[in-house]
Amino acid sequence: MVHDKDGTRLIKKTRGIRKGRCLSQVKQAHLYQSILECTKQLGYPVEQACKILKVSRSAYYKWLNGSKSARETENIRIADIAEQIHNESPDKGYRRIRDDLERYHDIKISDKRMLRICRKRDIKSTIKYANNGCTRNSNNPQYIAENLLNREFHADKPNEKWLTDVTEFKWYEGIEVHKVYLSAILDLYDRRIVAYMVRDRNDNSLVFDTVDKAIAENPDAHPLFHSDRGFQYTNRVFHSKLEKAGMTQSMSRVAKCIDNGPMEGFWGIIKRERYYGKKFMDKESLIEMIKNYIRYYNTKRLQRNLGIVTPMEKYEMYLAA
Repeated sequence: MVHDKDGTRLIKKTRGIRKGRCLSQVKQAHLYQSILECTKQLGYPVEQACKILKVSRSAYYKWLNGSKSARETENIRIADIAEQIHNESPDKGYRRIRDDLERYHDIKISDKRMLRICRKRDIKSTIKYANNGCTRNSNNPQYIAENLLNREFHADKPNEKWLTDVTEFKWYEGIEVHKVYLSAILDLYDRRIVAYMVRDRNDNSLVFDTVDKAIAENPDAHPLFHSDRGFQYTNRVFHSKLEKAGMTQSMSRVAKCIDNGPMEGFWGIIKRERYYGKKFMDKESLIEMIKNYIRYYNTKRLQRNLGIVTPMEKYEMYLAA
């Protein structure tokens, strides 16, 4: 006969481990370990210990003998694939890995289960760094538009709302630092990059040529065109260019970068996933990285806010409908 105080000691030993009848594998392992210690140290009968903690003796003995359940075996298989995904793209955390598993490997699991597997293998996404923009506000703006977008970051169809901005990337020649500038236009409906340009100088022609490219490739587009108050966007020639294309200009308020939030968000994505933590020693490899990433972003990078599809898939789905 086992004394009640021994049962109390066993329950106290596992307090906080069990919450409800549905247990994760990690918590189950702790329960089995507690039974093993109590049976050895206290002489507690295995049958009684299993009954108190509400686990089956067969499961305990299977754990004791090193046998793995079908779920454990499946988790190991999933973890191996997750590590491969993470090694190819260290920027991916458990949510994006789960989405890749479902889309490209036909493995459907919950976010919570994916998180447990990633924690067990110590799979973590790369750190998100703060983005320091390079846009210079104009001291003498020729044209200022109202903030017509007003943080309404939803669009009902492609080419309804476009955002734009410029950011910088550094490359090194010995100890000498050089820069290239990326100007891009983002569509709020499908988050695709409509057009972009990479140049050595952050000037009017960089922005003007980006817009010309977007217009040439989307001649029927007449979106609301939103930017910050950078000197290129407040230029009267730039405003005339938008008017001629049938676009309505909108600008962020002073010192309110969140007014152009999704565009700033894209800068954070590309830099976190392909730029931060690396040092480019020549301009060509840096520009190639930018081009390859934008191609990957538009056609391969799944986004949950789009329904776990890529920007181009979202765009093509609208056209097909």
